[in-house]
Amino acid sequence: MKEIFASERGGRAGSAGTPPAPAALAAKVRTLAPSMTRSMQRVAEAVAGDPAGCAALTVTGLAELTGTSEATVVRTARLLGYPGYRDLRLALAGLAAQQQSGRAPAITTDIAVDDPIADVVAKLAYDEQQTLADTAAGLDTVQLGAAVTALATARRTDVYGVGASGLVAQDLTQKLLRIGLVAHAHSDPHLAVTNAVQLRAGDVAIAITHSGSTGDVIEPLRVAFERGATTVAITGRPDGPVTQYADHVLTTSTARESELRPAAMSSRTGQLLVVDCLFVGVAQRTYESAAPALSASYEALAHRHRS
Repeated sequence: MKEIFASERGGRAGSAGTPPAPAALAAKVRTLAPSMTRSMQRVAEAVAGDPAGCAALTVTGLAELTGTSEATVVRTARLLGYPGYRDLRLALAGLAAQQQSGRAPAITTDIAVDDPIADVVAKLAYDEQQTLADTAAGLDTVQLGAAVTALATARRTDVYGVGASGLVAQDLTQKLLRIGLVAHAHSDPHLAVTNAVQLRAGDVAIAITHSGSTGDVIEPLRVAFERGATTVAITGRPDGPVTQYADHVLTTSTARESELRPAAMSSRTGQLLVVDCLFVGVAQRTYESAAPALSASYEALAHRHRS
């Protein structure tokens, strides 16, 4: 289905882009690991855990180290965004050089039930910083730029999200409204589909779903896609079902879920960063009209913030 629509629309078909920078490798592994086979996960975990050691290995050596096959190593490299294993080795060598230059290694910060509140603050702050850094490192700026262009020239923008992603959808639409653009957030799946039916070429539909498989978000995006609107997916799973109907995919970091910190909390951090990047990009493209609209909204609301 995705291939059929992509060929008709001239969409994302094979949007491989440039390989991720060495600093983005660990973030890429965290994002894609849940969708990998167990053998591919072993390869990905090995290269992220010991980039210097793996950079010194041939494809055969890494296959032997991880108990997999050479074909699995090559498939893993390609899934991580590299044309082949040689390119992955070069990235590993670059990452190893960065780590040896004194950069602190990443640490795990699970929150325990009996942690003092000061430790909770420190651990949450670290995790938030890591999520933002991983999202920024893994964000495809070509896809981001294309989404910004579509938003800046859209007749209308619909944004779909439920639960925590619904809050992010509201944040994006409020930002766009304040610079004079027509935008609507939909968390009710019936209203989302009803509105999606009205979209056409020149409109934009954005689906926000960390899992990439939220049916209430995928359905209106599919309808918008079929109606000819430009579609964007903001997701933590670049291989998720939602991407079948997305012209542009913006990937957020996939943080580990814990008992005291559900995935919704960490995923929202990455989503909000992507939303801010979209908004600033659109504001830059539409500055002549955006600046007066933003000033007018400040003036209209100022009296509500005075004691």
